[in-house]
Amino acid sequence: MSETQPTGSEGSDREALAAQVADLREEAAALDAVLATLGRDDWERVTAFKDWTVYDVVAHLHLSDHLAMTALEGEADFRRLLKDMSAGGASMAVYARRWLAGVPGEALHGRWRELLDSLCNGLAATDPNRRLPWVGPPMKPRMFATARQMETWAHGWEIHDLLGLPRQHTDRLRNIATIGVRTFGWTFQNRGEPVPEPIPHVRLTAPSGAVWEWNAETASDRVAGDAVEFCQVVTQVRNVADTHLEVHGPVARRWMSVAQCFAGPPADPPAPGSRVPAGTGLPAG
Repeated sequence: MSETQPTGSEGSDREALAAQVADLREEAAALDAVLATLGRDDWERVTAFKDWTVYDVVAHLHLSDHLAMTALEGEADFRRLLKDMSAGGASMAVYARRWLAGVPGEALHGRWRELLDSLCNGLAATDPNRRLPWVGPPMKPRMFATARQMETWAHGWEIHDLLGLPRQHTDRLRNIATIGVRTFGWTFQNRGEPVPEPIPHVRLTAPSGAVWEWNAETASDRVAGDAVEFCQVVTQVRNVADTHLEVHGPVARRWMSVAQCFAGPPADPPAPGSRVPAGTGLPAG
């Protein structure tokens, strides 16, 4: 007896989820290759992000993946873990170090990679229309995987910047750019501000040279330029002043000054010049 194959939208949803999980795996593999070059002392070097060390960065990613894996396994366990993480008022970096209980950097590297691989397997196998709980609104698995790709890519900059390493980019970056565009309204709502109009037109040049566009063209507000730089701004890896993005109109300028595509309380971008690696010029990448 042959197995029943998904048809129609179910099949296309599963294919889209599989493609997104593949992008997450590739993002993880790129960071994995960098971590493999680290010496023992490199793990305690301090990055330009909140004075976190390289260890803190990877510990944060690992803890976030653990939270994601717990959400995949069941909402009740997820809520319990989230409550435990919030108890006592410890920062996520402090909680992550406590949780890891002195695991050395090399071992943390292996644990991070193993858990993320398990998370990818779990996401690929789950119902693509299932709603998974998260710190922000619940998400379907495809968006969940995109969010993990976004955070892996964004925090990877702290390590690349510290080590002065160039970064290779591919068009899987479109996933992150799309989140950046779609969280236009969230950026303002999260800050308790009314969502302004018009929604800016966004036109970006992809790593491959393709042109990506979102939203209707307006006479006033638009953002244009390099997709890498746009993603750096919406993930708050760079201040918009440290990019070559063309930002026109009051709504677009306000958006790019506070853009936030990740869940959690409102956060401000780094100060101009504070996240640009010395000697690399503007922009870094």
